Amino acid sequence: MQNIFVEVTSLDKRCVETFALSEEVMMEHAANGIAQLIRSRFNPHSSLLIVCGSGNNGADGLVLARLLGGEYCTTVHLPLGASSPLAHLQRDRAESLGMKHSPIEGDYDIIVDALFGSGLNRPLGPSAVEVIEQMNALSGTKIACDIPSGLYSDGTFGSIVFDADITVTMGGLKRSLFSDAAKEIAGEIIVADLGISRRSYQTESAWKLLETSDLKLPLRTHTSTHKGSYGHLSVVCGEKIGASVIAASAALRFGTGLVSVISNENVTIPHELMQSHSLPIGTSAIALGMGLGEEFCDDELSQLLDNTLPMILDADIFYHPIFPDLLKRPNIVLTPHPKEFTQILRLTGIADIDVSTLQNNRFGFVEQFCAAYPNTVLVLKGSNVIIGTGKEFYINPHGTVTLAKGGSGDVLSGLVGALLAQGYSPIDAALQASLAHTIAAKHFEKNNYALTPFDLIERICTL
Repeated sequence: MQNIFVEVTSLDKRCVETFALSEEVMMEHAANGIAQLIRSRFNPHSSLLIVCGSGNNGADGLVLARLLGGEYCTTVHLPLGASSPLAHLQRDRAESLGMKHSPIEGDYDIIVDALFGSGLNRPLGPSAVEVIEQMNALSGTKIACDIPSGLYSDGTFGSIVFDADITVTMGGLKRSLFSDAAKEIAGEIIVADLGISRRSYQTESAWKLLETSDLKLPLRTHTSTHKGSYGHLSVVCGEKIGASVIAASAALRFGTGLVSVISNENVTIPHELMQSHSLPIGTSAIALGMGLGEEFCDDELSQLLDNTLPMILDADIFYHPIFPDLLKRPNIVLTPHPKEFTQILRLTGIADIDVSTLQNNRFGFVEQFCAAYPNTVLVLKGSNVIIGTGKEFYINPHGTVTLAKGGSGDVLSGLVGALLAQGYSPIDAALQASLAHTIAAKHFEKNNYALTPFDLIERICTL
């Protein structure tokens, strides 16, 4: 698990004030981080284009040119001149080695974008747009210095952004790199140190990045147990029976000792699942909403939920009149996709927005919801899953296009329900279920369009 930062200007300032590091020293280390990457992945004498902006991000690129000029066929393009004192200094140093400003001509093995850093918060001018268009049109490996140029500090971008294969970000992870929009253009993300270790550079952050090593499977370590030792999940079965069956099957495969499908009428379900028309005695968690439709009237649902059991809520329940009352309960996990989350925001009076507006400020609206409902765990699905509760926030970056298939969300609901039933806290259930869900999809061996919910469940069995 790594820290993610909304901004790093305060961290840079802390380095200067606390550790007596200068901006120039940190700049040298930033450029050296990219140089080490290039040396490790590309043969000497490969053709290298470094496009430098007029500020300190451009100065990073000029240092890089000085470091690699004797090893690689290096071209420096300085379309906006040099404006910051360090940019002037680094340009003079590079020119003393014989490097000159050259236009973007021909093809290159490596293209480094050092136009703008992580503080960009305004639309790009025509000159910058033209330069980024030229860089994007090149066929070599594209590396962004700190952050892809054109990506705003909130994780959105305008008409154009540098399309990086690799982003070498400086000092610490920036939250803007983990927006859904940024996932398409940031590529592989690597952190370069700035003259001190990351541990010394960074402070604690409310935002964390989940790593595959954070996955802790519900493995059984005690020998003297029975099925009742591992909980009993009751999945409420609505109009779309398949959604409930998928969730229940996922839960059974993720360690729950007993899984019951709760229905008004007898329905056809796999033999390993149990069926009931009321909440079974011994139920330790409830999964509600997947394919619910209008199968249960308000009174039936109220009677079914007249308890304090942990719950996973998804899909149709967010549109049900009973939902605002459910938000008053402790120990609940919500797993909406973006459209469903706009409904939640509308119903709670937090915001009346469309999906596009949400996607442009996913981080902000998650923070608003979690401040209003600090005892609820929210799992906002997307390319990068955001999990929040109170003042704690986590980003799961391991989602893939493989999961863009009906039923994938029902699997996630079942995984969360399985862990709630086994006694996990709501936040731990959400974190571990989300990691298992995405990592299993990432390891799917067949074509990425071919995944079915039961393929996903089978992959979870072998994590």
